[in-house]
Amino acid sequence: MSTSACAGSITVFAAIYLAIALLLLGRRKPGYSHLRHTISEIGETGARDQRFVALGLFLPIGLSLLIVAYLLRPEAPASAMLALAIALGYLGAALFPCDPGSPLSGSTKQAMHNLAGGIEYVGGGFALMTLARDFGPAFQTAGFVVLGAAVALSVLPSTSIRGLIQRIAEACLFGCLAWAAHLAQR
Repeated sequence: MSTSACAGSITVFAAIYLAIALLLLGRRKPGYSHLRHTISEIGETGARDQRFVALGLFLPIGLSLLIVAYLLRPEAPASAMLALAIALGYLGAALFPCDPGSPLSGSTKQAMHNLAGGIEYVGGGFALMTLARDFGPAFQTAGFVVLGAAVALSVLPSTSIRGLIQRIAEACLFGCLAWAAHLAQR
């Protein structure tokens, strides 16, 4: 198996693990809505599953994508940058759980959490734009979606559809990373 194929497989596994964990953990959090609430709110400070979300979900996803970035860096540097941006977002979320409701401002920990999310979405959006040069306009569209999500998540109140917007952005990030790893095999 090539390193690109291995990176793609790890990415797909991480995305599936994330999706299943979110569905299961979302059921455990009273009042949680995948449309309204961000992913991080499942593991917000004081949440029932805070420790598991940080150490059993966000940390392994972040570490997995660091491995993907390492595997892709020699032959696909733009894909490696995309993987690194996602990894830093998840590692930041593991180290700095959000305040309840994941507000736009709050504690220092919330500021660090938001910074990590900004790195993931802004860095990921620009990495997707770079990938569009080699892989076509679908990556550019995904980049615009992710950058738009970064803006929307920065201004929308927590009573909005932040969860839906975030999940669309995550699908773009993980889906395009897996696709780019597959295309790099050629």
